[in-house]
Amino acid sequence: MSYAVDAELAPWLPGIPDLDVGDPRKAGEIERALAARRPEPDLAGLTVEDHEVPGRHGAPSVPVRVYRPRQGSGRLPAVLLMHSGGFVTGGLHTEHAGAAAIAESVAAVVVSVGYRLAPEHPHPAAVGDCYAALLWLAETADDLGVDPAGITVSGQNAGGGPAAAVALLARDCGGPALAFQALGAPELDDRLGAESMRSCVDTPVRYRGHAEQSWAAYPGDEAGGPRVSSYAAPARATDLTRLPPAYVTVSQFDPFRDEAWEYARRLAQANVPVELHLYPGTFHGATLVSGAAVSRRMTADLVDALRRALAVAPASAGLP
Repeated sequence: MSYAVDAELAPWLPGIPDLDVGDPRKAGEIERALAARRPEPDLAGLTVEDHEVPGRHGAPSVPVRVYRPRQGSGRLPAVLLMHSGGFVTGGLHTEHAGAAAIAESVAAVVVSVGYRLAPEHPHPAAVGDCYAALLWLAETADDLGVDPAGITVSGQNAGGGPAAAVALLARDCGGPALAFQALGAPELDDRLGAESMRSCVDTPVRYRGHAEQSWAAYPGDEAGGPRVSSYAAPARATDLTRLPPAYVTVSQFDPFRDEAWEYARRLAQANVPVELHLYPGTFHGATLVSGAAVSRRMTADLVDALRRALAVAPASAGLP
């Protein structure tokens, strides 16, 4: 069917490749090619360092990239950032430009996580890696110049799932305490039962078939069954109390729209402060079309939400 896509986004649709995550190798090649087209961020105002974080329970070390504003003084808030990619593609390169922009615009230390990918490394590898990165961030807060009371988790698209899962794990494991969670069009529910998941069978960038493929890779044969953990699919969590305040965004023409909407509703019902934005005329990953006004607004709204949550004054440089 046809979709009333935003007029500034529509011209980009013919050039968007089909990221078929059923073939992780091919999808990875396409994702890296798309990432290579993005302009290199201006890193003059930042220090950028790569680290290897100890894995948990004998797991391999986790690569992270730390972005810190040069102008920041004293302890800064921190954002633990999980990348997109349908659980099967992506890495530190995926969020390089976005991580740099957030660090400068929010005046925060950003720690981007290169978690292991499915299907080679199914659940719980990704969430375990992200939680290991959170533990490292909290334990090395002094060395990183981070305020341990100002740590947030953030993830866009598939990265929103591990971000929500890490918030659940931090609560259930007694820490580290989180100040905020920012979930952008998150992929949260392997059961694929939401109305938007049933109806979005040919939407731009992501549609139901892609969701089926990514969940088949991530929890594998267990997908859709009764034994899938809420740390794999946070929509399955029955208790959402005592979670950090949340910022949730959804796109109009996105199969993940209604599961994210429902998660936000349930957070509010559990007395968790939550802010929900639905962007009309947008599709999954619309922020990649950086020239469109709605895409700029989506990015600026995220930056504003992080500033407010972390009580950071607007920066003079970076994103508006």
